[in-house]
Amino acid sequence: MNSEGCIDFFFKPESIALIGASPNPEKLSHTILESLRKMNFKGKIYPVNPGYREIEGLECYSTPAEIEDRIDIAVFAVPAKSVLNILKGPVGNIKGAIIVSSGFREIGPGGKRMEDELKALLEEKDIRAMGPNCLGIYDTVSNVDTFFIEREKIERPARNGVSVLTQSGSFAAMIMDELANEGSGVARVVSYGNKVDVDESDCLEFLSQDEATKAVALYIESVTNGRRFLEIASSCVEKKPVVALKVGKREPGARAASSHTGSISGMYEAYEAAFRKAGIIEVSSYEELKDACKVLNRYSPVEGKRVLIVTDGGGIGISIADACEEAGLKVPELSEAAVKKLKEKLPAFASVRNPIDLTGSVRDEHYVAALQETPSEEYDLAIVSLLWGPPLLTEGVAEIIRNFAERCGKPILISSPGGKFSRELASAFTETGIPVFFSPESAVRAAAVLCRGKK
Repeated sequence: MNSEGCIDFFFKPESIALIGASPNPEKLSHTILESLRKMNFKGKIYPVNPGYREIEGLECYSTPAEIEDRIDIAVFAVPAKSVLNILKGPVGNIKGAIIVSSGFREIGPGGKRMEDELKALLEEKDIRAMGPNCLGIYDTVSNVDTFFIEREKIERPARNGVSVLTQSGSFAAMIMDELANEGSGVARVVSYGNKVDVDESDCLEFLSQDEATKAVALYIESVTNGRRFLEIASSCVEKKPVVALKVGKREPGARAASSHTGSISGMYEAYEAAFRKAGIIEVSSYEELKDACKVLNRYSPVEGKRVLIVTDGGGIGISIADACEEAGLKVPELSEAAVKKLKEKLPAFASVRNPIDLTGSVRDEHYVAALQETPSEEYDLAIVSLLWGPPLLTEGVAEIIRNFAERCGKPILISSPGGKFSRELASAFTETGIPVFFSPESAVRAAAVLCRGKK
């Protein structure tokens, strides 16, 4: 099998066969069928199960060979042994497979032998495959959703510009659910599991050329071919930002990765060096990767590291300033000319240094005055912190800040700590694509990603 062949058809399929399809709501395959229908997948869907003549109004086939059409993606939702048995039969019309089934390398020597047999069969039949032991693809561009987790349990994010690549299905589900809940979206999410064939390099190669993908987020347990990954990642970084979280850095995590997808994590220092050489932005935690996804959906990396902080709470401003310094960012003092202009436009109670503290007497218009009167050449991005307690502050401030953000040409990050009310008001920003962060630290993490992203 050509490990470097084109895999575009996974992301532009015209037909999907669901092998192991069932009308039983308790079956994973039934959830996949429902997911495809709720995504409004425009291609043809072919259920395959010898036990049924039709499922959910769709004609059901006994074997893939009965389908006269070419199958771009065959989703295998059957036990591991059945996957092998089906592939031993006539499957010449299958171009690509997503094998969600577990029971392969991750379970030990017996499963490893089965996965070796699977690999040989795929090569013999010339079928490209994702998995096994994966969720497959959630794709807001082609409206494909092979995730077998119900939407009531895992929310699906809307379309946006960041694509996520991960070995771990649970990680894919978790970040999708949280991004959706926080008003952020994705372009494509790929959970490729045990990597019997398609791996992170294949997917990254596709995404590097993908116009729908503005940035790529990687969750990595192990890399199959280090040299190829480095070459493709370096090429991708020339076109768009790539952010990576490496897990299994230490011995307990490496053990867990081995039992999870059968991965051999390797020396972390080698990954660290490879990321640096390729120009990949390495993050150290799940939260940091999530923050990166949110901010890269809206903004491109910046040249400098200077942060302007505007807030209505002095303590929060200090907290953001401290976090910036710890993250290697700069919170520069404003020029005397800038201070003079700010004093003229802002009330006497405001502190017009950096952070600019508008205090609890703030009105909506004070926020935009602070942003407009600070010369743009004195900062590279701004973190605007909104505490919603001040009595004269209204939700109309969102439109004022949003209008400024659209014309200023610099990233504006919103920090809106708090509970239910803060979350509800955040939608005024997120509906127009401006990222909102619910703690000072997360806003700073996102700022740091933008400031590290220029190669």
